[in-house]
Amino acid sequence: MRDAHRFILYNKWVIENYPLQVYVLALIFSPANSLIRKSFEDEEPKWITMLSNVEREWGPCLQTLEGHSNPVMAVAFSRDGKLLASVSDDKTVRLWDPTTGAALKTLEGHSYSVNAVAFSRDGKPLASASDDKTVRLWDPTTGAALKTLEGHSGWVRAVAFSRDGKLLASASDDKTVRLWDPTTGAALKTLKGHSSWVNAVAFSRNGKLLASVSDDKTVRLWDPTTGAALKTLKGHSSSVSAVAFSRDGELLASASYDKTVRL
Repeated sequence: MRDAHRFILYNKWVIENYPLQVYVLALIFSPANSLIRKSFEDEEPKWITMLSNVEREWGPCLQTLEGHSNPVMAVAFSRDGKLLASVSDDKTVRLWDPTTGAALKTLEGHSYSVNAVAFSRDGKPLASASDDKTVRLWDPTTGAALKTLEGHSGWVRAVAFSRDGKLLASASDDKTVRLWDPTTGAALKTLKGHSSWVNAVAFSRNGKLLASVSDDKTVRLWDPTTGAALKTLKGHSSSVSAVAFSRDGELLASASYDKTVRL
C-alpha cells in the first residue's frame, strides 16, 4: 500500500492528464524495485527495449505540483499543514492540498510577479507580496481577495505576520519596512534606515522584535510597537538575503550572498 501510495503521488499529473499513458510514462519511469512496477511489468510496452537513469528505490520527492506557467518564487505551509501556498512570476498565488497534491484555488489579482507569501498563525488571512508594489490579503478558504495594501513605491519582496496576527510587515525595494494592521488594512508605520533594497523580514516569537535584512549588507532590529530602530548588525560583506529568529528568540540568523550565515 505504501508503494502504491508513492506511485500515485509521484505520477499524479500523468494519471490525471494522460491516463492512457500510465503504462508508458508512469510505470516504466518508476523505480526498478517498486512493487507496483514489478506487479505490472508484463504490461510494460514491449517496444521499449532500454531504459537508463531509472532509480532503484523511491527517492525523497513525494510529488511534483504543476500548474504555474512561470518560475515559482516562494512557498509557505499553513500552520495546521492542510494548505500549501505558492507564488510565481505568472502573477498568481496557488493553493494546494499537500496531502493529495490537488490544486485547490488560483488567486488572481496581482499585475506583476509575486515574490513572497505568508499565512497568519490562524490561517486567515494569507498575504502575498508583488512587484506591482502591493501586498494583497486573501481568504485561503474561499479564495476571495480581502484587501490590497498600497504605499510602497518599489517592488515588495517579503511579508511576515507577527505571532499574534495583529501586525503584518512588508519589505520593499523602496528601502523601507512597512507595518500594517491586517484586519483593517491600515498602514501603521514606515520603518526607514536601510540604504538599499530590503529583502526579508521576520518577527521574534514574542513579537517584541522585528528584523530586516538588506542589500546594504546589514541586519536591522526594530521595535514593532513603536517603530524605533534598536540596532544595526554589521559584518556581512555582501547583500543579506534572509533572516530568522530561533524559537526561543535567543538567536538570530542571517544569510548572505557572501556565502555565509551569521548568528
